[in-house]
Amino acid sequence: MKPMVLIIGGAGYIGSHVTSLLRKQGYRTIVYDNLSTGHKELVSGPFIYGDILELSRLEDVFASHQIDVVIHLAAKSLVPESLTKPLFYYENNIAGTLNILKIMLQYGVNRILFSSTASVYGSPDIVPVTEEFPPKPDNVYGFTKIAIERMIGDTSKIHEFSYVVLRYFNAAGASLSGEFGELHVPETHLIPKVFDVALGDESHVDVYGLDYDTPDGTCIRDYIHIVDIADAHLKSVNWLFGRESDGAGLMLNVGSGKGFSVLDVINMAREVTGKKIPIIEGERRKGDPPKLVASYEKIYNLLGWEPTNSDLETIIRTAWQWHIGKRIEILKPRRAFAVVK
Repeated sequence: MKPMVLIIGGAGYIGSHVTSLLRKQGYRTIVYDNLSTGHKELVSGPFIYGDILELSRLEDVFASHQIDVVIHLAAKSLVPESLTKPLFYYENNIAGTLNILKIMLQYGVNRILFSSTASVYGSPDIVPVTEEFPPKPDNVYGFTKIAIERMIGDTSKIHEFSYVVLRYFNAAGASLSGEFGELHVPETHLIPKVFDVALGDESHVDVYGLDYDTPDGTCIRDYIHIVDIADAHLKSVNWLFGRESDGAGLMLNVGSGKGFSVLDVINMAREVTGKKIPIIEGERRKGDPPKLVASYEKIYNLLGWEPTNSDLETIIRTAWQWHIGKRIEILKPRRAFAVVK
């Protein structure tokens, strides 16, 4: 029988793709999510409603199921929000992870895969960024992630459980089948916000800074297709089960190794959608590095992973298909019952 994977935060954008892929590969899964940013409609297989701050409820899950590995995707992840609600981020991300680790130790679960972020690098002087670059987070979100990484590593040394930390760069795109995609309410990420303008739901895209030291003056990011991110999780889980629990851990970047600017993304969206998509320049946002691109050499060498769907056209095309398809289907009944003030 295949191992049981508890996916905490599995109703979200990344979690839904990861859960679907693991189940297709024969893994048994349970999704645990408070639906604060996730959606029940995106969950494959068994689902339990709950919060990582609810220690007793989290313990019930471990007591009722034979969990073999935990995938932790439940940290709050918005940079601007983290700067205005620091205590909220410290409580949810750090205290919540502490609960997860305590319960894991209590029930003898000795494998964990943690969703980290490129935000731990801050504004690096050199790109592409390798895992050896010293962490220099410049926002609360990044600080909480690096704290969790260290918490997991320190705990592992004492209690000898294996772990993988995946530092994602910019997750983007949607499943090739159109079944799963990005759905945040309200939306904060660039690509879906661009599509809202293409559909006429918004008048323009705000571009935060046109004066960065980049070829077109806008920030450059490493966009990694969500299907490739899910595959990185699958290969990480396979690695965790391919070894004895001995306190070993991996710290791995997940990126495409290529950078695209904000205007690159908007221009590709114009091409894919056939819409004009107006923009308005805004002020730079605090905590936005000019350029952030990954080196994925380490994950390639250790796990054989490489991005195969992360060209910009595929990212935009699959995201657009989702945006005008199932995303609208999910949101339509909610909008129908919305209270107009």
